[in-house]
Amino acid sequence: MQVDELFDAWERAWSGRDLAAFAPLCDREVRYEDPFTREPLAGSAAIAAHAKALWEAFPDARLNTVGARLHDDRYACAPFRLLGTHRGPLGRFGPTGRELSVLVVVYAELRDGRLLRVRAFLDAYGAAMDLGLLPRPGTPGERALVLLRGFGLRR
Repeated sequence: MQVDELFDAWERAWSGRDLAAFAPLCDREVRYEDPFTREPLAGSAAIAAHAKALWEAFPDARLNTVGARLHDDRYACAPFRLLGTHRGPLGRFGPTGRELSVLVVVYAELRDGRLLRVRAFLDAYGAAMDLGLLPRPGTPGERALVLLRGFGLRR
């Protein structure tokens, strides 16, 4: 599979809510990481389960290509935008009803035209601010959070 075809299919897999769509894209030894995985996920089924959790929190989640993809014979990089509305549970947080739009850069190692190692980079703190889960810098909420953490108090 060519790199552009591979990333087009990756985009469709994350947007299409088809758990089986990840398997043909991934090497049998695939490992996947993003800021929301505690450790690398092993196998396409684990990636699909991770995607399912995203779809439960953001039923309208979709991944859109936003720029040029870079690649050679072994490595590839692709920029995407993750879009969706927070309508389902997200860990300990209930739905906020807020929209999310975050840039995601996917860096991958390839083997035989499939994904072997995948790392997705995104601004998790910025996403949490957009959803109202964390305060924006310079706000009273941020100052209160800093005080609660014990910073900014003088003896």
